[in-house]
Amino acid sequence: MAASDAEAPGMRPWILMSPALGAVVLLLAIPICFILVYSFWLRSAVGSEQVGFHLDNWVEVLTDRFYRDILLQTLRIAAISALLCILLGYVPAYFIARSTTRHKTVLILLLMLPFWISYIIRTMSWINILGVSGALNVFLLWTGAISEPLQILYNEGTVILGLVHFLLPFMILNIYVSLDGIDPNLVDAARSLGATGWQAFLQITLPLSLPGLAAGSLLCFVLGAGTYITPMVLGGPRDAMFANLVFEAIITQLDWPLGSALSLALLVILGSVVMLYTRFAGIGQLAKSFR
Repeated sequence: MAASDAEAPGMRPWILMSPALGAVVLLLAIPICFILVYSFWLRSAVGSEQVGFHLDNWVEVLTDRFYRDILLQTLRIAAISALLCILLGYVPAYFIARSTTRHKTVLILLLMLPFWISYIIRTMSWINILGVSGALNVFLLWTGAISEPLQILYNEGTVILGLVHFLLPFMILNIYVSLDGIDPNLVDAARSLGATGWQAFLQITLPLSLPGLAAGSLLCFVLGAGTYITPMVLGGPRDAMFANLVFEAIITQLDWPLGSALSLALLVILGSVVMLYTRFAGIGQLAKSFR
């Protein structure tokens, strides 16, 4: 009886977590195991899968320069998008966090409003804005600023624009949560000791908001690197990202083994980024941003 009483407190957390752990195993771990097994199969010339343990897909993914170049391009576009989200998101987050208006809740609601609209619809809306017959070209032609429509769509710039449009609310929310948790008395104390507003921001506010900034950067980078809708809709043939290769292999070519190897390669790369973040910043900071 004494032994069972001693074991019960230790088992209680596992019992409470069992539904969540079961969901993770069923919806995440087991599918990844299936994908891992598929990655070692081969697609035959007639279109069927050849069951076995073959390294051909992995050799192709790891040695083909085409995949390496697309991967580097994906990481570069994701990094640029995350950097732009930092530059564009800090000021709105600071304004909302320091706002004393009673309508502060409305500002937060407006910030979350884009999540109520489908990501695909938000992405495709840029076609009606930047297209040859889009609102921007129509306005510039009407004002006489241009004599013929500008070719703005289907390049890397519009892909980054679409990613920033998609990722910016995530960055603002992360920074806002971090800024909102800073005690205003710290800034007041710095000002009372002779610091200017800019010095108080650089020495107090900015350092204390870095965890939210880092968490937002990580989230934006991972989401940006793993998307395929934005480059498919707004990019050209040369602007494909790594997730587009997975989509092409599985949906278009019906090559599940190669698509599985590609998806796992992307998973390992992004997982390594998360591990580096955990090593230097701590994954607990990411959790704090959503509290």
